[in-house]
Amino acid sequence: MDPANPMISPQRGFDAAEFAVRTERAQRQMAASGIAGLLLMTEAEVRYFSGFQTLFWQSPTRPWFLFVPATGKPVAVIPEIGAALMRRTWIEDIRTWSAPAPADDGVSLLAELLAPLAHGGGALGVMKGHETHLRMPLGDWERLTAMLPRLQVVDVTGLVQGLRMVKSEAEIEKLRHICTIGSAAFEAVPHFAGEGQPLDAVFREFRRTAIGLGADDAPYLVGGADQGGYADVISPPTSRPLQAGDVLMLDTGCVWDGYYCDFDRNWAIGRADDPARRAYDVLWRATEAGIAAARPGNSCRDLCLAMSDVIAEMDDSGGDVGRLGHGLGMQLTEQPSHALFDQTELTENMVLTIEPSLSYGDGMMMVHEENIVVRAGGAELLTRRAAPELTVIG
Repeated sequence: MDPANPMISPQRGFDAAEFAVRTERAQRQMAASGIAGLLLMTEAEVRYFSGFQTLFWQSPTRPWFLFVPATGKPVAVIPEIGAALMRRTWIEDIRTWSAPAPADDGVSLLAELLAPLAHGGGALGVMKGHETHLRMPLGDWERLTAMLPRLQVVDVTGLVQGLRMVKSEAEIEKLRHICTIGSAAFEAVPHFAGEGQPLDAVFREFRRTAIGLGADDAPYLVGGADQGGYADVISPPTSRPLQAGDVLMLDTGCVWDGYYCDFDRNWAIGRADDPARRAYDVLWRATEAGIAAARPGNSCRDLCLAMSDVIAEMDDSGGDVGRLGHGLGMQLTEQPSHALFDQTELTENMVLTIEPSLSYGDGMMMVHEENIVVRAGGAELLTRRAAPELTVIG
């Protein structure tokens, strides 16, 4: 990205060398763990090792598979409808079938591919853990494993998620770009959100603004608005007009070239009462504490504790939303989690959200979020930092 003009887009996609490095890193860890291959079937993981990017994943009709062998390039086992697109990636071995085919949706092709591995009693890595799922019919999975009785299936959740947690500079460039677009979209909100404007209209205008600034899409947009604060942050918007005394929050996950930003902003409409101002101040300082703690060698638990110490000035419940931030990249939320249970050590080039929240007043809550990349000397902001005081619109 050109620092003189931050809205100029970086290169789309990646060079083949990027995927070769990702694959070789995985294969080194596989060799150390005695794993003969990985079978991947979820969008982010297939795209991470191949570069295959399509909205067809939104349909549950067709399964898609990528096999990472112990050596060499991955092998794609996919519906024929995706063959032309897959041929544009660095993948050379592409095996297809006409899908949907409920009687055999790629199962026999997978069995043929995995037979040599199974014959030797080899270990096949599949993601089984937290934040994963089996993206094929359970019955098809059971048929596949019955066809390969000597196959050992082992969990590689930690291996794959660990690789994806640490971003390349090319990935960080894309993340910085979409965070710049998201920041500009938030800075435009006071120009179209004000007293009398329906909340659902504000949502629509934000999406139009973000896409107009260069986002490919704004698929994730949540928020709320009510007198003195908001009670939840996941409900769809209503047509209720904004009123003087409301606190408005928008939280967006805009996407560019398959990489997400994920952050929010708060505004007061017409006026801000003292509890809302204080909640905002506490959260802004808690975010500062989280950013300061985001250094190599610290843990996600350390980040959580650093933010919680500040939040406790106003709310000693710990925020009660489960975690105070997470990983970010090809998905809106990724591992790790800034929570007391997560001892993941921070390393250079992890991209994270810093996301403290608190409860106050009569059932009100407030959240605040920034996106950062961990560097050797500390955190680098990818988002443009929110104002230190609650901005009043109007």
